Amino acid sequence: MDAYNADVIIAGTGPSGLMLAGELRLQGISVIAVDRLEEPMQQSRALGFSARTLEEFSQRGLLGEFGAMESMPGGHFGGLPLDYTIVEGGNFGVRGVPQSRTEAILAKWAVGLGAEIRRGQEVVGLTQDEDGVSVEVSGPEGTATLRGRYLVGCDGARSTVRKLTGIDFPGYDPTIEMQMADVAGVPVRLRPTGEISEAGMVVVLPLGPHATRVVVFERGAGVRPSQEPPTFEEVAASFQRVTGEDISAAKPLWTSYFTDSSRQAAEYRKGRVFLAGDAAHIHMPIGAQGISAGVGDVINLGWKLAAEIKGHAPEGLLDTYHAERHPVGARVITNTLAQRTLYLGGPEAQPLRDLFGELVRIEAVRHHLVGLVTGLDITYGAAPGGHPLLGRRLPEQALVVDEAETTTHELLHTGRPVLLDMFDDAALREAAAPWADRVDIVTARRPEAGAPAANLLVRPDGYITWASPAGSVEGLTGALAQWFGEPRS
Repeated sequence: MDAYNADVIIAGTGPSGLMLAGELRLQGISVIAVDRLEEPMQQSRALGFSARTLEEFSQRGLLGEFGAMESMPGGHFGGLPLDYTIVEGGNFGVRGVPQSRTEAILAKWAVGLGAEIRRGQEVVGLTQDEDGVSVEVSGPEGTATLRGRYLVGCDGARSTVRKLTGIDFPGYDPTIEMQMADVAGVPVRLRPTGEISEAGMVVVLPLGPHATRVVVFERGAGVRPSQEPPTFEEVAASFQRVTGEDISAAKPLWTSYFTDSSRQAAEYRKGRVFLAGDAAHIHMPIGAQGISAGVGDVINLGWKLAAEIKGHAPEGLLDTYHAERHPVGARVITNTLAQRTLYLGGPEAQPLRDLFGELVRIEAVRHHLVGLVTGLDITYGAAPGGHPLLGRRLPEQALVVDEAETTTHELLHTGRPVLLDMFDDAALREAAAPWADRVDIVTARRPEAGAPAANLLVRPDGYITWASPAGSVEGLTGALAQWFGEPRS
């Protein structure tokens, strides 16, 4: 019998890797996550996440760990102002939450659930067979081999796992560069959604009471030939050329850069190896879509891997990961490249900005763009003519269960599927009873008298896979079998 160090080996302990570790541990799946860094990174490229990620953290009961956060009701699409609250649950996400803080919260959660994190260990080789994956890791004490049933590469844009597995990473080379610096000691006027001038564009964000992040794009500067971060002197000089403001007296805390390089893995799965987060897709960080796309990947993948390992996954379930998430990644790349042109294009892009300015006056266009950036419009497997809720996310709504107040998101804290019986329907509960070992069957009601409701089957990632009005169980057992396997005899 094959001996495994863990059911799943995860390469990388950024937000995607840590979130996946927690997701798997919720299901009782053993996890080892390795990372080449000896200590968690304290610098933070990302400073927030989108509306859908707020919901996903809420689904797992994690929002309270972040403390007070304020979502932004207004945002933009490529510099064109938009009211993001026009979509239910819509906002421009939260800013001012350093990635290091997000990682610390997710690490505490995952480790508390029993995940094992090994730092200072870098993946340097792998082989897979029909039973599992052998992962060679290198660390201070030499090399060792870890054996897992599956390997998930959450190891960033230069993913070693992706390269070792031979998965192509087609896309676009960088054409522009944006430099950034975290500074202290000099007041800088905030520009949270960016400020454009003829010379370029700057974004200025708060980093707590004593520090500020400045991001600067200088038109015509091109892309430096080096992969090293710019010096603070370079950032300050560029900032002055674009804004006329001198920040050279500030104390630099950190400098970095990013480009508009955009690439997507041709396959998110190859045998027993999966990719998620930046290992699967990279793009310009506009609209807090970087962390959000990665978290969305692993929330989609985790419960499917767990079902396969436990032996009750329906045939082809693991293939739905690529089928569902690859189009989402492609849309992120498309919308960020479009926003780059609108936001940072020169005079030649003005006709496009003028046209988009007219289009965003149309309500349907505004809804589409907000849904696109927030991820709130993601649908999985919705068929034409079906129930309007099918394939869509389950928003947070108040419920009463056993005369106690709760919410739809609280019911998902365990990471298990939920069948919401909204009409105290004995026939529905009887039909679903054979799946009670893996699906929570919850009789609930809306607190408002006469509130519209439907019976719903909700996947662990919060997406609705069956919906029906009162008195009908048509299609329920088929949906249960399709997503959660045949019941045990």
